Amino acid sequence: TPVFVMPDSYFDADIDRLTRLVASMFTRVVQHNDRLMPVTQKPTRFHSRAPPNITISDYLQRVTKYALLEPACLLLLLIYVDRICERNPGFTISSLTVHRFIITAATVACKCLCDAYCTNSHYAKVGGVSMHELNSLEVELLHMTGWHLVATQEQLLQYYFTLVRQDPALVLQSDLASATQPPQVHPPEDKQ
Repeated sequence: TPVFVMPDSYFDADIDRLTRLVASMFTRVVQHNDRLMPVTQKPTRFHSRAPPNITISDYLQRVTKYALLEPACLLLLLIYVDRICERNPGFTISSLTVHRFIITAATVACKCLCDAYCTNSHYAKVGGVSMHELNSLEVELLHMTGWHLVATQEQLLQYYFTLVRQDPALVLQSDLASATQPPQVHPPEDKQ
């Protein structure tokens, strides 16, 4: 099978490919959690009555395109999931929470990382929720993260590398280079 080479910097990554990688991660998490999730889980603001009729991939592609998400914002969505689940063990990303979580996390990530970002009214239209609902979800997400919204360059790179390395059809440029370079042979040291 052909392998696609991804750049070592997420800044240089193709936004469509990165969006598909993040969506794939969300999809795997949702499938896993939906199998394990107890029916009695306490609902949160992020819960919908039924899963929306749009796939996670299509939804995230829509959000990325119309909310003009940058690569770092996409990676921050995954960091927010980890931070929230660590601080709030009762919260689960599932088919009932993932869509509202994505639009809310994207809104917060853009405001946190980008010099220019859209209005909540715009994000709400893109996400298919009311502006009032998005405002409430945003406050909830801020509290659930403990207002810990930024990530270091190292954290973003770690998440990016992990995403790429989990896809068998992708390879990082540096991984490919190190795999194709012959091992260095050092001459024996003089023993005198």
